[in-house]
Amino acid sequence: MSFEVVGKMIKKYETENKSGSFQAREFVIEVESGQYPQFVKFQLVQDRCALIDEYNEGDEIKVHFDLRGREWQGKYFTNLNAWRLERPAANSAPAPAASSAPSAPVSSSADEISSSGNGGDMDDLPF
Repeated sequence: MSFEVVGKMIKKYETENKSGSFQAREFVIEVESGQYPQFVKFQLVQDRCALIDEYNEGDEIKVHFDLRGREWQGKYFTNLNAWRLERPAANSAPAPAASSAPSAPVSSSADEISSSGNGGDMDDLPF
């Protein structure tokens, strides 16, 4: 499962060697969500531990991460495993994709949509 979130860097921790062959590094971002901000901790592992080096506390950061969960001795653990970090774009609108293929004209007429044979119902879900 892959997700992304944008927030402000609050804290970054030093890399910890968990075993002879495994290392991890955690960091926390503040995400604006409704009335109260959320403080979310992420984990970087192995060679990705250095990805956070170029960011400072207070910087805006976009985190791409996977949701990981496991069971150990009857207890359940969840990790937000970050795999890519980037600075958010100033303009969040996606750039139009360039295509050499001709595109079909797009109709925006409400009359054409309602007369398309679905009885004016634009929801094509079967339930």
